[in-house]
Amino acid sequence: MNKPRDVQVYPIAANTTVLRSRTWDRLKFEIEYALQRGTTANSYLIQADKVALIDPPGESFTDIFLTELQGRIDPKEIDYVILGHVNPNRGVTIKALLELAPQLQFVCSNPGAIALRSILELPDLNVTVARGDESLDLGKGHVLEFIPTPNPRWPDSLCSGDRNTGILFTDKFFGVHVCGDQVLDEGWVSLNEDRRYYFDCVMAPHATQVEKALDKLAGFEARLYATGHGQLVRYSLMPLTRSYRQWCEDQRSQDLSVALLYASAYGNTGTVASAIARGITKAGVAVESINCEVTSPEEIRAVVEKADGFIMGSPTLGGHAPTPIQTALGIVLSTATKTKLAGVFGSFGWSGEAIDLIEGKFRDAGFQFGFDTIRVKFKPTDAILKLCEEAGTDFAQALRKVKKSRTARQSSITSQVDRTEQAVGRLIGSLCIVTAQKGEVSGAMLADWIAQATFNPPGLTVAVAKDRAMESLLYQGDKFVVNILEEGKHLPLMKHFLKPFAPGEDRFAGVATDTANNGCPILTDSLSYLECTVENRMECGDHWLVYGVVSNGKLLKSDGLTAVHHRKSGNHY
Repeated sequence: MNKPRDVQVYPIAANTTVLRSRTWDRLKFEIEYALQRGTTANSYLIQADKVALIDPPGESFTDIFLTELQGRIDPKEIDYVILGHVNPNRGVTIKALLELAPQLQFVCSNPGAIALRSILELPDLNVTVARGDESLDLGKGHVLEFIPTPNPRWPDSLCSGDRNTGILFTDKFFGVHVCGDQVLDEGWVSLNEDRRYYFDCVMAPHATQVEKALDKLAGFEARLYATGHGQLVRYSLMPLTRSYRQWCEDQRSQDLSVALLYASAYGNTGTVASAIARGITKAGVAVESINCEVTSPEEIRAVVEKADGFIMGSPTLGGHAPTPIQTALGIVLSTATKTKLAGVFGSFGWSGEAIDLIEGKFRDAGFQFGFDTIRVKFKPTDAILKLCEEAGTDFAQALRKVKKSRTARQSSITSQVDRTEQAVGRLIGSLCIVTAQKGEVSGAMLADWIAQATFNPPGLTVAVAKDRAMESLLYQGDKFVVNILEEGKHLPLMKHFLKPFAPGEDRFAGVATDTANNGCPILTDSLSYLECTVENRMECGDHWLVYGVVSNGKLLKSDGLTAVHHRKSGNHY
């Protein structure tokens, strides 16, 4: 949209204002921003007898935020800055704020205090540590209570609540990366898809810790969730809370799990870990994310013993792996059985010795790998994050194959299941290749679960398995093309797109293509094609049902017939 960044100011309760730093562009390369709907960084100002600023935004908004803030209050009148979490990005704004108001007193968790002093290089910084039993009286009835909610990605996570207004300041919890003029969540059903995506990317790998945090937050009778990103939650407060619990339960109830162990010096390795975790969870396998820098050896050992597979990631610092990773590596090598699947990833600036070290140790120990080792130089791009997500999905699928080969079906159930599957298999559909292009990322998949859904506007539905790489390119607003194959000439294209592709591999190498009006690839050897835009999605068991509106199409071979797929069974394509 190329809209300028700005700050939207809105009163939400007595003496309480939200300052929403907004951008309609993608803010940075992290998997939770991949839908590219923009975002808001929400900060809050409580102006009672004492003044508290809650969660100033990161570096992307430093200048416009401080300009707006100074137009409303002299920064020297601010008494406290409450931090839900601390990172170098937010540290840039805090440093600029300190130059305007050196009297500031900071309130954060103990890990947050350690990180803040390190980032600002101010060991004597005025910081009050909130451990959960303190309160801060701002006057005029506003008393802030603090609730530590740590998880592996944000070990310093801290929520705070004001019982006078019923506002719970949730920072990363219950957020969504969507930008717009709407401050509160009226018409919240339209946010469901984006909220679920945010949860899957940010919260799902830490489901155990998220459930513990939800239990803590339940002790505060909130009337409004003041989130760190997106719309504030008032109208869907109870439904969204129930959804978070259900999504956590869905993660814990999976029959397979992966231990994802990592450390992240500058955030890049953590970003890669999140992308891999996203690929695993979308394939129906649970992830237990472990930040080795803040997790005890006993906890690491317990998670590795329980998991069906493990993946380890590390930065390279001075040619070596950080000490927490070396400790975790020793635990994995002494704990994990050789039947468990392994994976390795990492990021680096000039060298990648830590990645080579971990890979070599796992190979020498006899572990099988679920994907080729991932090496990321500097900050990961969109294409790299897509590769990481696909690698995670490959890992999950490999785990399922291992389990299936070890588990015999119960003969008493098989006969009835087989009869049902044979009957379902008689449902036939046209053979198609669905293609998509989103920025520098492209994708394609063979599909025969496609049906016309509407006349006006012309629309169709496509059933997409949750573990397909294409799934992440078929969200609301995304473009795609349905290439319908020709009977008698479909085998070359079918064979090409049925073969397994490595993560990040070009699906269109060696295939004749053109470009549709919507920017997606057209297979010129197909019978016809339809250009579509995703208008809606519905979750259906192990698939997403995607509804697309057709904007354009063309019959390429007027005398051809549509290729169809006759299946012998309804339990696979």
